[in-house]
Amino acid sequence: MTLRPLRLALVLLAGILFAASVRAQGYPVKPVRMVVASAAGGILDTVARTIAVRLSEQLGQQVVIDNRPGAGGIIGTDLVAKAAADGYTIGKVATSHAINPAVYSKMPYDTLKDFAPVSHTVNLTNLLVAHSSLPANNVKELIALAKAKPKTITFGSAGNGQSNHLSGELFKTLSGIDIVHVPYKGSAPALTDVLAGNISMMFVDVLSALPHVKAGKLKVLAVTGLKRSAAVPEYPTVHESGVPGFNGNSWLGMVAPAGTPKEIVAKLSEEIAKILHSPEVRERFLAQGVEPVGSTPEQFAAFIEAEMPRWASAARSSGAHNN
Repeated sequence: MTLRPLRLALVLLAGILFAASVRAQGYPVKPVRMVVASAAGGILDTVARTIAVRLSEQLGQQVVIDNRPGAGGIIGTDLVAKAAADGYTIGKVATSHAINPAVYSKMPYDTLKDFAPVSHTVNLTNLLVAHSSLPANNVKELIALAKAKPKTITFGSAGNGQSNHLSGELFKTLSGIDIVHVPYKGSAPALTDVLAGNISMMFVDVLSALPHVKAGKLKVLAVTGLKRSAAVPEYPTVHESGVPGFNGNSWLGMVAPAGTPKEIVAKLSEEIAKILHSPEVRERFLAQGVEPVGSTPEQFAAFIEAEMPRWASAARSSGAHNN
């Protein structure tokens, strides 16, 4: 390459980089829609709203929550996949984002190709909770009751094939019991029915369950990670309660439509990380069993790719499937 073409190429490259910088600096110039692929009131919605309030302050534009529950998160997430790739529509997703390809035979989008991962926002500690009337106060008593009365104990979930459903199926398999799954359109309505005594129990995040536990409306049988939670260290794990190897914890993240400018994705990721690493948010979340992460887009992309085969194996073992 002669000197003149080289100079021209450098000028063009500088122009492209400058334009990208200007675009990122000018973003956003209008409100940003955050699609939450769950019903209002659940953990996905609660964490999303905490982030949205602070993100609005940092971006100088309102971040508007748009709850779109249904089909295990697919309805809301599909809106994000098909939205304009301009940074003005982003989506809050959960563990179901990595599970759904193994559960649904027909997906309206490609989980890996149709999204730009923004941030692995938080990890969640989950609890196995039961209605106060259930005559079992720990995992061993629950297993004994279920074996004595097969098919009489019910457990709710956010939907067929979702993480708390698969946690229940894994629990059934590892403990050798027969309990009945009752799917809902989100964790919040399932928890409502546990509180009402319409179903026996469910696997649910600490943040959603703890107020009801403190009020005496629910009892905790165990936590679902491989180690005890710093938020509720008094409760044993399912793993240490006679079901070795059980792990039912989950996560939440943020995505944008594929093709969203990388500099805008990077800006969103950086701003979300600032929120999650702030002492106030971090301390509050940790006390509620929510572990802030705030990853880079690249780290979240690698995480999703690793999660998909792990949950696919659990889905196959449980037989969970939707057409």
